[in-house]
Amino acid sequence: MRSTIDARIQRGLGATFEKGFSRTIEMAQEQLTRYFEGTLTEFSVPIRFIGTPFQCAVWEALLHIPYGHTSTYTELTARVSRPEAIRAVASANGANALSILVPCHRVIGSTGELVGYAGGLRAKRHLLQLEAEKARTTFDLFSNQHST
Repeated sequence: MRSTIDARIQRGLGATFEKGFSRTIEMAQEQLTRYFEGTLTEFSVPIRFIGTPFQCAVWEALLHIPYGHTSTYTELTARVSRPEAIRAVASANGANALSILVPCHRVIGSTGELVGYAGGLRAKRHLLQLEAEKARTTFDLFSNQHST
């Protein structure tokens, strides 16, 4: 879907892509490195959504799924006040151009199964395991501090 997403962004901004670096790209690289090291659980990279108002609402809702947690498509439809629009929510989730920064990997099927991820289910499983492991470690450390 890369070419489709790139075309949508270029149209939405009325711009073309240019190779190069910026402070925002450097910040994203630094934060993604820390995320994969397990030392960052929340991104502060400035983002701008380019999509329909509905897509933007779905992507905004994704930002509210905490690190180390998952949500279902059904729960996501409720968050955007469109419980009848599960396919549209799933489609918007799949059109997310900022995966990991906007954590679409945290959305799973209603029975807990891993479904739909542009990076593939193997990558989705890896991201969820990384977050679950780090979230559990953080929780365990917090628990230990209060039990002594």
